[in-house]
Amino acid sequence: MKPVIALVGRPNVGKSTLFNRLTRSRDALVADLPGLTRDRHYGEGRVGERPFLVIDTGGFEPVAKEGIMHEMAKQTKQAVVEADAVIFLVDGRQGLTPHDKTITDFLRKSGRPVLLVVNKSEGMKYTTVTADFYELGLGDPYVISAAHGDGVHDLVIEALDLAIGKKTAEDEPEEPKQSGTKLAIVGRPNVGKSTLVNALLGEERVIAFDMPGTTRDSIEIPFEREGKHYTLIDTAGIRRRGKVFEAIEKFSVVKTLQSISEANVVLLLLDAQQDISEQDAHIAGFILESGRALVVGVNKWDGLTSDRRDEIKIDLDRKLSFLSFAKFHFISALKSTGIGPLMKSVDSAYAAAMINLSTPKLTRALEEAVEHQQPRRKGSIRPKMRYAHQGGQNPPIVVIHGNALEGIEDNYKRYLEKHFRETFSLVGTPLRIEFRSGKNPFTRQGK
Repeated sequence: MKPVIALVGRPNVGKSTLFNRLTRSRDALVADLPGLTRDRHYGEGRVGERPFLVIDTGGFEPVAKEGIMHEMAKQTKQAVVEADAVIFLVDGRQGLTPHDKTITDFLRKSGRPVLLVVNKSEGMKYTTVTADFYELGLGDPYVISAAHGDGVHDLVIEALDLAIGKKTAEDEPEEPKQSGTKLAIVGRPNVGKSTLVNALLGEERVIAFDMPGTTRDSIEIPFEREGKHYTLIDTAGIRRRGKVFEAIEKFSVVKTLQSISEANVVLLLLDAQQDISEQDAHIAGFILESGRALVVGVNKWDGLTSDRRDEIKIDLDRKLSFLSFAKFHFISALKSTGIGPLMKSVDSAYAAAMINLSTPKLTRALEEAVEHQQPRRKGSIRPKMRYAHQGGQNPPIVVIHGNALEGIEDNYKRYLEKHFRETFSLVGTPLRIEFRSGKNPFTRQGK
């Protein structure tokens, strides 16, 4: 198994910057603002032939008794339990703080190997930057600059040696990479996204806290259900642009939109106890533009009267009619009801998005559509469609070749989309049609 290294420290000491450098990614949000990371965030790193897992954690306040800081502390404590070694980051420019001493007491009691690391040390002498931190009794501090990469390589080597001893890569067999559906769970703040993730996983893997905007980063979580592999992506809630005041929240929106683009299937979660808003429609529109397969979950369905349920269904039909290709499920993430059928629709949507359609089958379906209804003439010319082939997946793209296809109207294009969708049972995924007209050999050059 790969060794696991947890990054722990008080807010704004550079944990996410170090995480990004170790994983050679920009998966963790980084800004000069404390409290940016809240959930634990996993990534893969490698030094030479030695792979490892690294966990980024939120700013740690072990003594927090309530509120979001208490929830963040729970996540950090769980990361320490999961880790083989802990990198404890402190700020070389601010020096030793009482908060650092409190974290040291917790780490000492955890029994995990701990490396004390003084970050933000660029341009400073070793003796100057480390003097205060010997008081913590954690041995000689490592001095690094996560932002510039100074000292990071040696630090990781030492952390791996602490985690697994001086073993070679051959001693540790490589774990096979899990493949499967990347499922992004998106929606407005406080609709129950993290509660749904926890229900699927059967544990408090991400913070579920009754306050809008609790999740600020996009967290990827490997997950297996009924023998099928998934990667769940719990994302930050997207608010209307006018409501995005904090720089942190602007970062979170970008991460959420990236998560939609990178996912195979998107689960749009709505709140049954609130009206379907314009913002819900905007999120759905972006998912559609991105071409992602889609399943809609209407959460907090339990406890509603039958009249209220009828009102919501009418509202859904009216405001989200453009999502007619997607399956809608009415669930309760808190009580774990309706989740089985929801995940079956996720599987169906993924299968539809990744379908392989042969050219003969597509051409035959095209001929059937034209035989049933031909496109209108454009002036004296009627568009002539000759054959079709598949031009891509996720979403499926059908490329139709012929002559004068620029004259095909939008309503006929929608007719073709519906025909292909019904012919090949493409439920849960958008379908795109592209027209490619051949050149008319009788057209004179220069005219």
